Amino acid sequence: MSGRALSPVLGVVCLLVVTAVLAGVVGTFALGVTPPSNPPTAALDLRIDADANELTFVHRAGDSLDVRELSLRVRIDGTPLDTQPPVPFFSARDFKSGPTGPFNTATDSTWEAGERASFRVAETNDPALAPGAHVTVKIVVENAVVAEVDETA
Repeated sequence: MSGRALSPVLGVVCLLVVTAVLAGVVGTFALGVTPPSNPPTAALDLRIDADANELTFVHRAGDSLDVRELSLRVRIDGTPLDTQPPVPFFSARDFKSGPTGPFNTATDSTWEAGERASFRVAETNDPALAPGAHVTVKIVVENAVVAEVDETA
């Protein structure tokens, strides 16, 4: 096989690849699409008071978290709560009024290391938080898991 016919084909393929990459970069800037940022990370502890239906989170270390950007996904014995906590809130359906710390709309929404935040699940929210129940909570920002905690009541 002759090497002469192969060189022009490789040259065309390289030009097509370079053109496609440049088109992607220009298109990204032209449409204003920004690459995803790194989600924050945090080390959290979970404490459960099954008698009071209360979940308390302690921010041990890591990035400060803006609770307005968080969503919490609570599972009890593997089953998600019917209604997930809409942090921050003061009064919400299926939760008792008056969460504490940055989960409360009346406080600063920035959750710093060393701070506690808690909420109480109402009896109308299923499944029930009972002694011995296994609770898993994912803290999520923009579909990225910031922290996941597991604890038994």
